[in-house]
Amino acid sequence: MSPLQMSVYWRLSLVFFFTSFLFFLDIFTAAIVAATCHLGNNTGVSVRRGALEGNQSLPGQDEADWMTESGIGDSVCGWTDWLSYGQTLYMVGLLLGSLFGGAISDRYGKRPVLLVCVCLHAMCGLVPAILPQPHLFLAIRCLTGVCCCCINICSFSLVVEWTLPASRLWPPAFLPFCFSLGTMGGAPLAWLSSTWRQLHLLLALPQLICLPLYLSIPESPRWLLLKRRTDALDSYRSNSPADKHCLDLLLDSAWSDLQKATEAQEEPPPGGHAPSDIMHLRHPTVLLRLFIMSYLSAASALTYFGICMNIGSFGVGVYSAQFFSGLSEAPCLLIPLVRLGRRPLSMLALFLSGAACFLSLLLSRYNAKPELVMSLALLGKLCILAATFISILYSIELFPTVVRQRCVSLVNLCFRLGCLVNSLVPPNSNGAISLAAMVVYSSGPIVGCSLCLLLPETSGVPLPDSVEDCDRQPRPRPPSMSALWRTRKLVSSQTRKTEIPPAEKDDTHSGLIGAV
Repeated sequence: MSPLQMSVYWRLSLVFFFTSFLFFLDIFTAAIVAATCHLGNNTGVSVRRGALEGNQSLPGQDEADWMTESGIGDSVCGWTDWLSYGQTLYMVGLLLGSLFGGAISDRYGKRPVLLVCVCLHAMCGLVPAILPQPHLFLAIRCLTGVCCCCINICSFSLVVEWTLPASRLWPPAFLPFCFSLGTMGGAPLAWLSSTWRQLHLLLALPQLICLPLYLSIPESPRWLLLKRRTDALDSYRSNSPADKHCLDLLLDSAWSDLQKATEAQEEPPPGGHAPSDIMHLRHPTVLLRLFIMSYLSAASALTYFGICMNIGSFGVGVYSAQFFSGLSEAPCLLIPLVRLGRRPLSMLALFLSGAACFLSLLLSRYNAKPELVMSLALLGKLCILAATFISILYSIELFPTVVRQRCVSLVNLCFRLGCLVNSLVPPNSNGAISLAAMVVYSSGPIVGCSLCLLLPETSGVPLPDSVEDCDRQPRPRPPSMSALWRTRKLVSSQTRKTEIPPAEKDDTHSGLIGAV
């Protein structure tokens, strides 16, 4: 890797590491107030029950009646019933960011949008420590979600556009791996915090300290080429011979893709009449694939975030559970090494996820050890994360070029809606995940596994440019287990193209991953 590529990778890995701190902030704030807030009349009534059941403060009790265990008055303890809305507004922010984050970065560049959002993200962690007000806190949580989604969009676009086409399977696995490391790192910091203010300061100050490092992140070479910013490209080339060689390869690939896209637009369709995008979307093949991928995205979001946001309800300490939750996602870094194909690997991941969640539900009903129940739930979360990663490439390869961006955007919207719906699911009176929710978390992936039987295998197959190309894709066949961990065979010279064009991958990678 060239020095500029290394700069992009390690700085964006740092960004993703810190993004997880505020992603799971609602879990830590609930634990802090449940452990420290008590009524001022020494009745010993903890706020945990009211926070979990959503009850309002009792009549006659104002903010001055609440205090920490040390006897110090704390205004935060007076509005803990508002904290349950923080997670919902954060998911609303993620949805809003996915609607306009990509358009803003395409217009003004990935680097400036990324720098602004990283700065705002760090400040969003600091403001609640200085001004602990309920309405301000909820507004900050929504803004944090918007910044997080825009950071994901810009980061994935940058890291993919600074990666050569042969290695573009790795960025979608590497950045979530850094996010998992941040999940593991944020848990000890939250455990060391004894008050609301300490929690926010410990999670925000590391981000503020590292802000100057992000100024050295370079802009996307593809975006600079489109905007004719040759002066910036020349400065990158003069950095080192390795950077010059890397940029030449990246720009040659980008220029080739742009020429192909221009030729495709200028080429008249056979018959002299081009059907509209709506006609393509109404085609039965496209509709079937759009329905299946939208369902998989919504089911994956429900299962993944349902376990993540309720990790403390399995009977294990919330901080240790959060640490092992991040550790359980680390093996996803090995997904690009598996040579099983999109369809069989998706089916295997979805089935294992549903089975693990079902076993976790079954054992919890028979009062099994909390560690075993949580381990099975985390196994299900790992598998559903792997299925989400695979669906990114699968969605790109299933839809024709004429409507690919719109279809992937609809799939991404279903993922965000699944995140939002999950935040509205109330827990049981004892704070545990409800029976209905666990049934959905376990049955959703298994139903998705059966729906994958209707999809074709797209690994090593040229991208479809039209609906007719979709109909000519290989029909579903039983998966061959002998292909596991086997080196992918080279596609014959007659194949028109085997790699996903960078233009398509760059535009769609950021849309769906901003999630995980």
